[in-house]
Amino acid sequence: MATIGTWWMWAGFFVLVLAFILMDLFLLGGRKAHKVGVKEAAGWSIFWVSIAMAFAAALWFWLDATSGREIANLRTTEFVTGYLIEKSLAVDNVFVWLMIFSYFAVPIEYQRRVLLYGVVGAIVLRTVMILAGAVLIAKFHWILYLFGAFLIITGIKMLIVADGESDLAKNPVLRWMRGHLRITDKIEDESFTVVRNGVRWFTPMFVVLVLVEISDVIFAVDSIPAIFAITTDPFIVLTSNIFAILGLRAMYFLLADMADRFVYLKHALAIVLLFIGAKMMLVEWYKIPIGISLGVVATIIATGVIASLWRTRKALPATHT
Repeated sequence: MATIGTWWMWAGFFVLVLAFILMDLFLLGGRKAHKVGVKEAAGWSIFWVSIAMAFAAALWFWLDATSGREIANLRTTEFVTGYLIEKSLAVDNVFVWLMIFSYFAVPIEYQRRVLLYGVVGAIVLRTVMILAGAVLIAKFHWILYLFGAFLIITGIKMLIVADGESDLAKNPVLRWMRGHLRITDKIEDESFTVVRNGVRWFTPMFVVLVLVEISDVIFAVDSIPAIFAITTDPFIVLTSNIFAILGLRAMYFLLADMADRFVYLKHALAIVLLFIGAKMMLVEWYKIPIGISLGVVATIIATGVIASLWRTRKALPATHT
């Protein structure tokens, strides 16, 4: 696998990610139940975006000194584009998480812990999937075309069902757990299991955690091929993906109260998948410059957000009465 990542860059990145997780878990209240307000979520969102951009800057300076300005510009732009794509597609995670928490009536002060474990699980899962995908692409280049076709089909399906409502009660995983596990009737604080009369029971919080993890598996199937359309360098793919995942919890708490206003965002995400899928299918004949890809993706997402906020502007006062 051709990559700019040296052994110490890989090691340093994983140490950095581990340090951030431990910092959140032990130093910043990750283990203590509390309500995450918009101000706190906005601060954390700014922090995670700043960390990602600082990493991009450090990457550019390193590559500029060791590989030249052209390589530095190309790889850094790939990182930023991959980060933007993953960050954008992760918005769908926010909508699904909101639906899961609402269905089980999980108090907002308990949601943070579930999402912390969910993010850790997502990081492990994404790492395995990305490295496996990089190996497969290195051996079988034609897999890129399968990825492209899959993204186009997914984008079309997303456009068709963008305005539809999901019924969580029909979820096969939820139905299986209800039929095979002992689950308590109510939430037991933040506990995932409790012991009653010497018998261990699972709580609704455990069910929520499982559904959160499975939702990330589903979305990873979309987002990971999308980033491979930008670059096949596993170091760029992994770092851009993980940095976006680290800020996912903060984005959830920032957007949760106004998720209903983004009525056109799913349409925009579907168009992004269609564009990326087409880019992968055409790569043998025409390779769209990475700068143009970044501009197209940013424009589509910005248009979806602006159009959504404009469309729902009259409904905003009603939500506060």
